[in-house]
Amino acid sequence: MRQSLQLKIGQQLTMTPQLQQAIRLLQLSSLDLQAEIQEALDNNPLLEVDGDHQDVEGEAPETSNHRDDSHQETSDVLKKDQLPDELPVDSSWDDTYTSSTPTSVTSPNGKSYDGEMDVYQGETSESLQDHLLWQMQLSHFSDEDTEIAEAIIESIDDNGYLTSSVDDIVAALQHLDVGEDEVLMVLKRIQHFDPVGVGARDVAECLSIQLRQQVEDSPLKEQALELVQQHMDLLGSRDYRTILRKMRLSEGQLKEIMQLIQQLHPHPGEQIAQKPVEYVIPDVSVVKKQGRWVVELNPDSVPKLKVNEEYAALSKAAKSAADSQYIKSHTQEARWFIKSLESRNETLLKVAHCIVHRQQGFFEHGEEAMKPMVLNDIAEAVDMHESTISRVTTQKYLHCPRGVFELKYFFSSHVNTEAGGECSSTAIRALIKKLVAAENRAKPLSDSKIAELIADQGIQVARRTIAKYRESLNIPSSSQRKSLL
Repeated sequence: MRQSLQLKIGQQLTMTPQLQQAIRLLQLSSLDLQAEIQEALDNNPLLEVDGDHQDVEGEAPETSNHRDDSHQETSDVLKKDQLPDELPVDSSWDDTYTSSTPTSVTSPNGKSYDGEMDVYQGETSESLQDHLLWQMQLSHFSDEDTEIAEAIIESIDDNGYLTSSVDDIVAALQHLDVGEDEVLMVLKRIQHFDPVGVGARDVAECLSIQLRQQVEDSPLKEQALELVQQHMDLLGSRDYRTILRKMRLSEGQLKEIMQLIQQLHPHPGEQIAQKPVEYVIPDVSVVKKQGRWVVELNPDSVPKLKVNEEYAALSKAAKSAADSQYIKSHTQEARWFIKSLESRNETLLKVAHCIVHRQQGFFEHGEEAMKPMVLNDIAEAVDMHESTISRVTTQKYLHCPRGVFELKYFFSSHVNTEAGGECSSTAIRALIKKLVAAENRAKPLSDSKIAELIADQGIQVARRTIAKYRESLNIPSSSQRKSLL
């Protein structure tokens, strides 16, 4: 076999570090992006925040008609502005972030909106254990009882229930040589701390403690205690007929007893131990302006960045080649970072604008007007790959008059209608919530009945599909929704 040399010409897209950075920034949420920007500011002296930047308004960026099918996902990120591998320090390109990125777009034939965005923040509170320990310190406990109380409080979960048995607590305090009676005595005192019923070992005990202490004298108070202590399983399954028969009550009496019980808190710890709420900074806002829905980037989600020109100019006057190279490399890194942010915002704005344009019925009329839409629909409209759309819409939030929604929320599968059209699964879920909210609580709608009522509106949905959607909405079954009140 004879060896030979052959020359071939071809094109290949290389995943440069700059391109990898652009893809990574694209999938970050606003909070993660802010942390990434802060890290870049800390590590690069040539990068700084532009405090005097003025927002630039413009139309949605034009969409390219050319695609590289073999490398579509990566080329989407920097498709609009391809830069050379090396950026000269004295480049005439504007080094200020968002210099060419539009901060707002409008629905077709609309105008831009320059309103302000609110930042939603959550508040945290003290833990349930801290609240109970504070009350314990105000109580007159002996040293031995204080140690017992601390052991009990450590075993109480955020719902307010004791997770360890009395025997386990006695075993943990064997160095004190205390018995079950001493632990039960301290536990009883803690159960009357605020919130009342905390430290209970089950729901029946929790409700019983609250009934005795909180509910005013009522002729049916004793029957209510009997119900929660002896028939909790029937109450949980809403088997009211068996309860009426076993307790020999009239329906009117049972209604009054249920009113007493509904005043109680089955999870008393939730009143104190609130879970910390993560706050969301919306990436875009949607506001109706002059009859048109306007999409705008949230200027507060990402700070404005620029290259420090004074430091960049020092590369020409550097006394050593090492200093000059240091300044040049950091200048180039700063420009690539700014350009990656530019590309991220352009892509986000373009995708959000397309989503709003396709889902205008939702913004006008609510969930029931939601249209079926999948990632491929947006990908074709903006000439990008589905994976790019998935990255753009994950952990990115939109603020509109109806609330704050993740961009993923606007995508849903379709269900065929009798007329041959399509209906969004989100719209069907909205119809289920509407029907359940308006049902007779004494005779709640079954899944089959809900399917029939939706079919009356021309939408054919199987009963098992209704059950699946109902469970995804955390709506109990008809037997669990049944109520006398």
